[in-house]
Amino acid sequence: MIDHAHDLVSVRDATERLLTAVGKLDNAAVTEPSRLPGWSRGHVLAHLAHNADALVNVLEARPMYVSGEARDADIERDAPRPLDVQLADVRESAARFQETGAAPADWTRRVELRNGVTDSASRVPFRRWVEVELHHVDLGIGYELEDLPAEFTGRETDFLAARFAGHPDVPPTRLTDGTRVWHTGREAGAPGVTVSGPPADLLGWLAGRREGVALTAEGGPLPALPPL
Repeated sequence: MIDHAHDLVSVRDATERLLTAVGKLDNAAVTEPSRLPGWSRGHVLAHLAHNADALVNVLEARPMYVSGEARDADIERDAPRPLDVQLADVRESAARFQETGAAPADWTRRVELRNGVTDSASRVPFRRWVEVELHHVDLGIGYELEDLPAEFTGRETDFLAARFAGHPDVPPTRLTDGTRVWHTGREAGAPGVTVSGPPADLLGWLAGRREGVALTAEGGPLPALPPL
């Protein structure tokens, strides 16, 4: 059962961690490369601010973005902004998201995200939590996958395993961190490759943040995952 109110609190806490960490940077550091190819830290921060407002649009039944091209252009335009402007935008857009999330609403309704993807409104706060946590890691400022809350790591692994379930390009794959087990790939649950390793490394591999060198694959090579 998704608890959107719980997730809104988690988003708020994750945002405060990010703002505190980013607040220790300087203008030069914001222009340096992030861990995402082709993006500076300023690109990541601009995206985070715009994503909060885009998810407000989703919750208020408007298109998430005007277009993919407009989304990308807005990020490019705002990436070079100085640190204080970036921080203010992330903080203020996060407050707008929290305000929208606190308003009375039917959280069982379906909402539309990008590219025709639909989901329950109740999952939108978790989607925002994903954005904040993973992009905090992407900034490359000392917050690592191992620092993510255990609840978040488990739930995002659940989500990504389900996302690749039935994917024709992913062989039947069993995932385990030694405690929990997930099944993914085409014919999920069928005999196939077993991938094991620490929770952070499993998540990093599924999320495209790590190549899987710390993982062990039995029954075949480590599967190549398609882009998210």
